[in-house]
Amino acid sequence: MGLDGGVWRVRGGEELVGDIHIDEADFPWLSGHFTPGPGFDAVRDLFARELALMEPDTDEAWEEWEAAYDEIRRRVSLTSPDGPVAEFLLHIDGDRAWFRWSEEPFGD
Repeated sequence: MGLDGGVWRVRGGEELVGDIHIDEADFPWLSGHFTPGPGFDAVRDLFARELALMEPDTDEAWEEWEAAYDEIRRRVSLTSPDGPVAEFLLHIDGDRAWFRWSEEPFGD
């Protein structure tokens, strides 16, 4: 399912947030070049905040990270070359994106 060389799409509702052109697969993570779409400006700060909150390794920081990531999941969806995925963990930093995904919801 689009594990190498495929294009994955990030959407915010009907608007394209961006495309991820996969160029690396290191199970369970895929990564690639991120090309922003017209909807990226609406979520750019969410992805920047999510990455910044990963740095300090404290319980409080991780709680803030979870809240920030919940907002990302609420605002965007991820679609593989074969169709939508049920669950994902996505990071975007500049022109790079990396993520893991599942056809089934992640366990707690």
